[in-house]
Amino acid sequence: MKKFWVRLNDWNKGVATTALEQGADALVLPKGLTPKAKELGVIATVAEDSPDLKLGKDVVEVEINSKEDELKAAKLASKKTVIVKTGDWNIIPLENLVAQSDSIIAEVGNAGEAKTALEVLEKGVSGVLLNSVSVQEIIDTGKLVKGQSEKLQLAKVEITGLKALGSGDRVCIDTCTNMGLGQGMLIGNSSSGFFLVHSESIDNPYVEQRPFRVNAGAVHAYVKNADGKTNYLSDLKSGDHIMLVGAKGQTEIAVIGRLKIERRPLMLVEGICNGSAVSLILQNAETIRLVKPNGKPVSVVKLKRGDEVLGFVEDPGRHFGMKVREKILEK
Repeated sequence: MKKFWVRLNDWNKGVATTALEQGADALVLPKGLTPKAKELGVIATVAEDSPDLKLGKDVVEVEINSKEDELKAAKLASKKTVIVKTGDWNIIPLENLVAQSDSIIAEVGNAGEAKTALEVLEKGVSGVLLNSVSVQEIIDTGKLVKGQSEKLQLAKVEITGLKALGSGDRVCIDTCTNMGLGQGMLIGNSSSGFFLVHSESIDNPYVEQRPFRVNAGAVHAYVKNADGKTNYLSDLKSGDHIMLVGAKGQTEIAVIGRLKIERRPLMLVEGICNGSAVSLILQNAETIRLVKPNGKPVSVVKLKRGDEVLGFVEDPGRHFGMKVREKILEK
């Protein structure tokens, strides 16, 4: 996720509170103001005396006025987070730095500048530091940064196999966000192929709606998360962030409230997507649903060979959830 930092040159409780409410990840403060910020809530600070991120040690600031400044920032970014301020909002230095590093925070004066920085080379900077005490700019920039979402190219998966299995441990992911029609999470047996598993936001005669929940699959499965990462379902925990995915590929980030791991009867669902195999072990129950290409949910117990549902495939190869270039075969 992109970082959203706010700079306070002097203490202003109202501005700091607004930043906290808008989901700011950190406040950049002068020496001595960290205790005041901590009184407002749980938020990281960036300051010379901060217990979180120390200016000079963990984070450095570089103003770009020449090619030499750009080279200096690139070198520092290999070891530290670099706050970059470009004179007259020159985009070229940012493009060069973003191409080389994932540790660049762009200092901006308003939401418009933030939007530009987040779109540099399509990849964008790692985050923005808003240098403004305008409450409206904090609100607008916060919505922009935190509302940013990756658009995924979902594809059709043709069902090729369905098999009832014995019992095993499956995971329900309860989030702090209610999901709607066509929305769920990308889950798969491998790190390269995923089904879009629908949320429990559909009325049924057996249990109440749980629109905040995805009955995701067996404990070993992968969930595709933000920033190109994956997680084992068994590794997730309360307070983690998770990516929600809609039928049109739109994504948003939610906070996990809890996991429910229980022993249940399982089933294997197999398919083919663009020539690649996709599989997932899910709970064998009528309330577990995948998503049709038209965005409508379909119960796994009603699936048959030849049916099409939505999924996502990419090149395999993961190391601790991060994509790597290596030869790997998952069956």
